[in-house]
Amino acid sequence: MNRITFLPGVLVCLLLLASCANPSPTAETPRSASPTPIVPSGYLRRPAIAGSWYPADPDELAQMIDGMLEAERPVDGAPLVLLVPHAGYVYSGPVAAAGFRQLRHGEYDVAVLIASDHQAPLSRPVSVWAEGAWETPLGIVPVDADLAWALIRADSRITFDPEAHQGEHPIEIELPFLQRVCPHCRIVPILMGTDDEETVRLLADALLSALPGRKAVVIASSDLSHYPSREDALVVDGAILAAIETGDPDRLRETIAATMRRGVPGLVTCACGEGPIRVAMRVAAGLGADTVSVLRYANSADSPYGDPRQVVGYGAVMFWRYVPPDLTPARQEALLALARRTLESYLIDGTLPAYETDDPHLLRLSGVFVTLREDGELRGCLGHLRADTLLYRAVQEMAVAAATQDPRFPPLTREELERVRLEISVLSPFRRLTDPTQIEIGTHGLLILKDGQQGLLLPQVAVEEGWDRETFLEELCRKAGLPAGCWREDAALYTFTAVVFGE
Repeated sequence: MNRITFLPGVLVCLLLLASCANPSPTAETPRSASPTPIVPSGYLRRPAIAGSWYPADPDELAQMIDGMLEAERPVDGAPLVLLVPHAGYVYSGPVAAAGFRQLRHGEYDVAVLIASDHQAPLSRPVSVWAEGAWETPLGIVPVDADLAWALIRADSRITFDPEAHQGEHPIEIELPFLQRVCPHCRIVPILMGTDDEETVRLLADALLSALPGRKAVVIASSDLSHYPSREDALVVDGAILAAIETGDPDRLRETIAATMRRGVPGLVTCACGEGPIRVAMRVAAGLGADTVSVLRYANSADSPYGDPRQVVGYGAVMFWRYVPPDLTPARQEALLALARRTLESYLIDGTLPAYETDDPHLLRLSGVFVTLREDGELRGCLGHLRADTLLYRAVQEMAVAAATQDPRFPPLTREELERVRLEISVLSPFRRLTDPTQIEIGTHGLLILKDGQQGLLLPQVAVEEGWDRETFLEELCRKAGLPAGCWREDAALYTFTAVVFGE
């Protein structure tokens, strides 16, 4: 019925991995650093880890970051909240770049950066740096004092303690990336001294009272598993990212607690910034985020300097609000005509016709399926799931793929093309499903990932076949080559919707 050419989500990231982490100082463990004194004329936090965790030379630093940013293929979506790692750039830089690159899709004037303290315990549960600026080799980043003081006034347990931030790395390491993608952004640096539920809620509530109306992004700075083996890290980090994908901070807390009880050798934490992540998840929900996208996963053994016997995991996750493209009848007709013209050209000389448009809806990054039917019977169906290709271009590429690359059928001939009718499905983002009773027949398509197998069924398939919810799930297992009932057994299930139109 349909085949997959690109898979979304955390398990796909994990399936693509071949290695993990090294608990060396620049992989995660903060090096000892002497506190940097406050500048008498104002509060200036000078860099503490430049030259070790990342280059101190500004030209080298800018070139390194720009190279990592350009190597990432962005996906659709402007973040309300990001999770990014905070190890040395040779370890976690490419994963951080996957998160920060997404900021180019939005308009921001302030970034709230939240991290857990990694040194001496804080005197209060939360410390906000409320005045002055932070310095990196790329220059000065001013603090948004108005927003920072609004947070401090929101709760007596939130304080301004500049000394608490001296020598801490989890916020500093993010700033050069922010400077390259959002050079005019002010910042509000926040350190959490505890991850208990009361502190998580008080900081989330303070942010939700102060952020509405601002062009803000909230950035949680955290690495994932610390010091298990490569093989164990893939399992642990997969479970943690899957919990984050649900958007439920309670699910994350429970998953971390259950994972730590398992006694995984070498595992000292599942996420060093558990508190900031849970705050960020609550803030994302409060700001209206309806989609969670895992952008990239890696671990320190993916670096040439890593040791697969002891690893640190890194994930980049985006929380955002999806707005579907406005595919009017005229735009649908334009895409169908483009698909047919593309097939005509490709079947003649193997080329794709040039196409130019300034229509922003056809220039959206989108996932697409193209289905071919000949005399009412399926003749080919292939799709690209990740929303990282311009919509019109994805339609062209998937039209050719459906006609020539579906292994269930011989390549389409020029003579057959006149008898073929095209159908296009423009996909929404994929959302982690935790309750199968939430599946809506005719609205949701399904993706399953389990034991290295995968299967996908488009929303219209269940309607065409007259399936109920349980039959839909059983057929999904069969599509993936998995045994009946596999969806009940710790499988990763995702739902999605689609705008479907055809000739």
